[in-house]
Amino acid sequence: MKTICLVLLVIAASMTKDSFADLPRYDLMIHNVTTIDPIAGQRENQSVFIEDNKIIAVISSTEDSASAVTGNLKAVNIIDGSGHFLIPGLWDMHVHITYEPRLIDQMPALFLDYGITSVRDTGALLEKIAPEVDRWRELGREAPDIFFSGPLLDGRLVVYDGEGRPEIGVANNTASNAEAQIKKLKSAGVDFIKIYELVNPEVFQAMVETAAREQLPIAAHVPLSMTADTAGPLVDSMEHLRNIEIACADNADELHALRTSALNQPDSRSGYEVRSHLHSSQRPKALETANPRSDRCRRIIQTLTDTIQVPTLRLNTIARYSPTLRSDWLIHLERLPKSLAQDWLESADYWATRPSALGNLMSDWSLELVAEMQEQNVPIGAGTDTPIAQAIPGYSLHTELERLVDAGLTEQQALFAATIRPAEFFKLSGSMGQIRVGMEADFVLLRKNPLVDIRHSRSIEAVISNGIRVR
Repeated sequence: MKTICLVLLVIAASMTKDSFADLPRYDLMIHNVTTIDPIAGQRENQSVFIEDNKIIAVISSTEDSASAVTGNLKAVNIIDGSGHFLIPGLWDMHVHITYEPRLIDQMPALFLDYGITSVRDTGALLEKIAPEVDRWRELGREAPDIFFSGPLLDGRLVVYDGEGRPEIGVANNTASNAEAQIKKLKSAGVDFIKIYELVNPEVFQAMVETAAREQLPIAAHVPLSMTADTAGPLVDSMEHLRNIEIACADNADELHALRTSALNQPDSRSGYEVRSHLHSSQRPKALETANPRSDRCRRIIQTLTDTIQVPTLRLNTIARYSPTLRSDWLIHLERLPKSLAQDWLESADYWATRPSALGNLMSDWSLELVAEMQEQNVPIGAGTDTPIAQAIPGYSLHTELERLVDAGLTEQQALFAATIRPAEFFKLSGSMGQIRVGMEADFVLLRKNPLVDIRHSRSIEAVISNGIRVR
């Protein structure tokens, strides 16, 4: 409060009739708004002052001195926030910008339209993602901040090898090969690395050690050659809850031995076929006993309290929550290229009419696991796997927030998962994700309160990117 009063006194002192020309010049003021901060919570009647993409003051709009200030700032761009709610700009922690060529051009605008002001691209060949990163950064405030990993770092076999699926992975046959690969990525400017499912333990360890030397955070799937409690604590984020069910199963050791044999003797199977075979044969068996509240699973979860989990519940629960069940999905689908929208509609309709017992089991288990993780203080981040499985860029992040609340997070905790937690992954929580002095000025102005109902995160009135209103 002393700091706020000092700011007010300094500003108000400059506001004589003859000194208007000497007033501090603000790029933007959002006046008389209710701020929703992921840490501080809800504060009514606030005015937020922005200059050079930074918050320079947040003051109470009801204070006499604040009224004097706002009454004299005639030259400032002002947004009247009366009756509205201001949240920090949202992140999508798991996207693939180049995965669907028909969407690449639209990606920046779509994300911003839905209030996504930062994204983490978790897998694309360097020669494809690098030009997009340059384009996004040249767009400035007309594109979200983008952080990228380059390709999926896979093992001797590669799952996403371009044969019948996008090519977004690269092979790492040996530890020395992996080390060279990561150094190359570092020199290319990646922000983190992404470890995939077919690496062996030796290569995995080399990747972890090299990334540490190169000061690169690590996102990863749990490699099939390892277990969640051994691989998870060594990385900074884990994606999709992948392979945790196998570690939680009563017969985990037996399943691991079978995996090791299949990985060591793939025969003529491709990387995609090896992974698909192991998932389809082991996941149903594992889910029979992988109770998130069992002693065994709780022990597994306790090893992950320093590793951000990005569960992509929108994807994991799609068997229960088909996008076709959403009343507005078809409307938003119309924004996509016609051929893509038609393909997605046909695919969504196909799967919605073919319920899967395993899919429903995986949906329920994923929600239960996230609930137990939240209870045990495992950090949760919000990501969607856009554009995989009919995920409209930006739109799908709001669905993810709903699923996180379904899993037991409060509305404020869900917002934390899409603001503070991603910034923590990059050690940027001191400059992004809150509505307080010194933070970057990315915001979403809402018509309804998301702390009352997380679905209100969709009630977007305006989007501020890099301190400028862009929507």
